[in-house]
Amino acid sequence: MEVGSVAASGTGDPAGEARQLARYALLATGGAAAALLTALGSGLLILLSGVLGFAATAAGVWWFLAHRGPVRVLGALLAVAAPLVTLGLYVAGGVWVNALVALGLWAVALSCARAALRRPEEERAALTRGARVPAPRRPVLIMNPRSGGGKVERFGLVARAEALGARVILLDPSQPADVAGLARKAVADGADLLGVAGGDGTQALVAEVAAAHDVPFLVVSAGTRNHFAMDLGLDRDDPSRCLDALHDGEELRIDLGDVAGRPFVNTVSFGVYADVVQRPEYRDDKAGTAIDVLPDLLQGGEGDRLDATADAVPLTGQQALLVSNNPYAAPDPLSAVAARRARLDGGELGVIGIRVDGAAQAAELAVLGTQATGLNVLTARRVEVGGGPGAGAVIPVAVDGEALTLPTPVVCTLRPRALRVRVPRGRPGSPVPPPRLDWRRLTRLAFPEEPAAVGGSGPWDPRAS
Repeated sequence: MEVGSVAASGTGDPAGEARQLARYALLATGGAAAALLTALGSGLLILLSGVLGFAATAAGVWWFLAHRGPVRVLGALLAVAAPLVTLGLYVAGGVWVNALVALGLWAVALSCARAALRRPEEERAALTRGARVPAPRRPVLIMNPRSGGGKVERFGLVARAEALGARVILLDPSQPADVAGLARKAVADGADLLGVAGGDGTQALVAEVAAAHDVPFLVVSAGTRNHFAMDLGLDRDDPSRCLDALHDGEELRIDLGDVAGRPFVNTVSFGVYADVVQRPEYRDDKAGTAIDVLPDLLQGGEGDRLDATADAVPLTGQQALLVSNNPYAAPDPLSAVAARRARLDGGELGVIGIRVDGAAQAAELAVLGTQATGLNVLTARRVEVGGGPGAGAVIPVAVDGEALTLPTPVVCTLRPRALRVRVPRGRPGSPVPPPRLDWRRLTRLAFPEEPAAVGGSGPWDPRAS
């Protein structure tokens, strides 16, 4: 049974449940430490060999990505061999059982700690509520039949939208379409709601038109990854449920990003990722293209370093820079949770910059995460990006996953609460990211200070004066 279900089935006392979970977490942490100590002098060996094995694996991955030829082969061998050698050391030293028990108890400790530290207000924020609004009279939806591998046809989105009173503009996949122009014409013809069933790049273009004309915007999660839909709390498994907003909807006010006069709803990427996206073969073979191109980019061949300024903070020599419409919940590039924003109306850009100059820094990034020196995480209201030394007058940029080339300097800003988004009231909500592990707060939760008794010998007794 999961920790979350334990808390849910508790006594109905949130403070008591958090205190109990915090004590479980501390107890499991102590058990993990005891499992290491019972291996006599090998406890330190378990810890050090595990950290060294993890760092060696990260270094091997770096060599594999950043080089070609023999060095790449060596990196692949190291990435595979390091964890196997670590496991062999555990077995040879007769401490593999201790290591396994310590690892299991540590996993229990982390699970209990995160459940104890999760705040009720964060759970409620997973489904942001807006003002309930009447159904639109003349909604217009633009649908891309190729998006998401054919989700428009697979989920019957055209028929469902038309049954709910919407006019559907179906794009012709055989020729390029002026999506923004179609949206502007729809508004000129009297549309009182604009919607898109397509990828995030298409969503952003129509969102810009909706914001400019103060018309509600409807997101249908028919793209491949649907990051924007996820952060709005929409159903990404069944895009037809997004259409419920046409008859039972509520309205949210969210921020809209701007990069060199072009809108974005998710992210603007510079550096390594933007260079990879520019390749024509990327769409058909993403992984193969990245592996082929990364050595040139990471070693400084074709990939120029970036210099940027986030408000007044300089970021120099960055290999990769990501600017997001509101910051991500867990800004760790090695964490799956990083793909989610806790809110879309905070009025600030999120900024993540990465500079890795070799295998040692790659290992540091893998071990320390957000504490690594090669990772810069901050927020800003204005970000200006230019090429580093030797860069040209234009740089590649990926805007919501779409490849562009823009003249430097490239300026990113945010238009707070510029977009009215219509969402269904019955949407599932966004996944709540795990809270930051604060062991001091966890200890205070586990053993709260008792209030001083009336008449006690506290620092000041008002009845004694």
